[in-house]
Amino acid sequence: MFSPEHGLTGDLDRAVSDGTDERTRLPVYSLYGRRQRPTAAELVGIDTLVCDLQDVGTRFYTYATTLGYALEAAAENRIRVVVLDRPNPVDGVTMEGPVLDAGRESFTACHRVPVRHGMTLGELARMFVGERHLATDLTVIPVEGWRRSDRWADTGLPWVNPSPNLRSAAANLLYPGFGLLETTNVSVGRGTDRPFEHLGAPWIDGPRLAAALEQAALPGVHFVPVRFTPTSSTHAGGDCGGVELRVDDPTRFESVRTGIEVARQLRRLYPSVWQSKPYLTLLGHQAAFDALERGEPTDPVVATWQAELAEFRARRAKYLLY
Repeated sequence: MFSPEHGLTGDLDRAVSDGTDERTRLPVYSLYGRRQRPTAAELVGIDTLVCDLQDVGTRFYTYATTLGYALEAAAENRIRVVVLDRPNPVDGVTMEGPVLDAGRESFTACHRVPVRHGMTLGELARMFVGERHLATDLTVIPVEGWRRSDRWADTGLPWVNPSPNLRSAAANLLYPGFGLLETTNVSVGRGTDRPFEHLGAPWIDGPRLAAALEQAALPGVHFVPVRFTPTSSTHAGGDCGGVELRVDDPTRFESVRTGIEVARQLRRLYPSVWQSKPYLTLLGHQAAFDALERGEPTDPVVATWQAELAEFRARRAKYLLY
């Protein structure tokens, strides 16, 4: 057995060690630690590799990369791959954010897709095989009854945390935009009871930031000033001022645009304190980052990736299953 980030049970928030599965007594090899892909020795005797993971619909969530690397290892070792597909919890229609710049591939972005790609993990697997020209015998077992327009609430399925800090479908919807900020020196609510719904830092004036974001009149969302003290991660133990995001219309809410506006306001209000350079890490798009650094409004920043997003829309069409 091979475990991804957060382990087999999805409740770990650290590097995952190898071990033994208590129920089956099978060895468990971690793909989130000293290795990131199965080795040839670990694949000896395996004829079919089965992937059963719940993705969250965001490029920098590592499950897609773990699947991509496993597909490469399977191709190298002539092993069949079966993906048990699952719904994209933030819908299979909406695409948002920049397509990853060529040459910026990493463990948090293994393929040139936008931040919010609107694909299931099975569809991404088909794209990886097709665009990387992998000689992999891939089978995707499709989801029954899922429509591309469905958000998680439409599926009737219970929410099971895919990781310790994605505790609700609401947080999952905010994650593509707010998650972009967590490489910088702000807390995104890790170590609180509202991860990815709160954002703050000891140097942020919550009412001031909330007022600036409200003035931007972003669709489907409102901002409320808050104070919180994370118990872990960025600013652990620090009294943080900040904002809480409240999505009141998921059909109009644009997660990545909202995250870009938050970044823009942080740069405008706290230019000497907010450390913006790490923001490029997950954004993965130099032109958009440069526009932010110049202080441009959100619309011109978003415009930097529209042509590539249209190209991606055409690229992905032949890999869709639903």
